[in-house]
Amino acid sequence: MLNGGQVHRVYLDELGDIRQLPLWLALMVLTTVEEEQAPQEAKYLLERSRQEQSQPSSSVIMELVTTIMVYRFEQLSRMEVESMLGITLKETRVYREIKEEGREEGREEGREEGRREEAANLIIRLLTKRFGELSKEMRSSISGFPLPVLEDLSEAVLDFTSLADLQAWLVAR
Repeated sequence: MLNGGQVHRVYLDELGDIRQLPLWLALMVLTTVEEEQAPQEAKYLLERSRQEQSQPSSSVIMELVTTIMVYRFEQLSRMEVESMLGITLKETRVYREIKEEGREEGREEGREEGRREEAANLIIRLLTKRFGELSKEMRSSISGFPLPVLEDLSEAVLDFTSLADLQAWLVAR
């Protein structure tokens, strides 16, 4: 089938000058442009899309150009990419998606921290009920443990017969 003349291979890097290509094809070619040339060509395509396209199409092209550039220059910060392209990435879908991912990670970390604090408080209450008031150092030590250690402590509490057992467990950690 490949040799039958029905399929023609097209190599993006052989299509010619990006500035002479139709806009949508030029976007694909942007992925193959030399890294030194990419910022200049990206700015050109952004300006060209503003002139040639309606607002919705121009926005889509801006999204595509910024996505290409963010991935091509992932070692650069958001502000460096903005400066390179002369735009604000806050307007783009890529930025909104990254921001939402960050929010979700923050919410997850907050939930994890909340579970950790709840576990620490419950263990301290159980130990206080069983052995009386705990020292400030013991409470502080327990409150500082990560959730997996608190889970281990919650099981160990069942075996403690005195504050000395708790103290030995804390020292071992």
